[in-house]
Amino acid sequence: MLKKKKKEDIENNPLTEEIPATEGNPVESEEETPEQLLKQELGLANDKYLRLYAEFDNFRRRTIKERQELLQTAGLDVIVSLLPVLDDFDRASRYLENSTDVTAVKEGITLIQQKLKNILGQKGLKEMASIGTAFDPDLHEAITNIPAPSDDQKGKVIDEVEKGYYLNEKVARHAKVVVGN
Repeated sequence: MLKKKKKEDIENNPLTEEIPATEGNPVESEEETPEQLLKQELGLANDKYLRLYAEFDNFRRRTIKERQELLQTAGLDVIVSLLPVLDDFDRASRYLENSTDVTAVKEGITLIQQKLKNILGQKGLKEMASIGTAFDPDLHEAITNIPAPSDDQKGKVIDEVEKGYYLNEKVARHAKVVVGN
């Protein structure tokens, strides 16, 4: 009797009414042939493929846009940090017009240079030590060769025309050097 009552409750419940089988509905009716089932599966697979393709295309477009924005604003941080140095140079040039004290001018320029080096050092720029080291074509650019003053300086950097720099442990600029032979 209890089973009969449960069965009647289930049949009379409006929430358990049978929903007709449609293309998007996973409920299958007995009338569907295997061919129709395969068509439905194919339709679902194609839909899934198109959605995945659209999602990937959106991802690709979004990353291209982000990369372009990054390239356009990549130097913004460095430029903003260099603005105080530019202001110091402006003040120094105004002071030079009326100044007669050469030592104060030299000291001011040295302070500005140190400030610039400190800012660039915080951003990962580091000077390359070249004089007295063995010539390395990966780090140095030989401008000329001169006779070495002593035998131990053959193949080594004797003079540095232009300093080389590292940026985050990569060569940013090769040092232009004079090599002893």
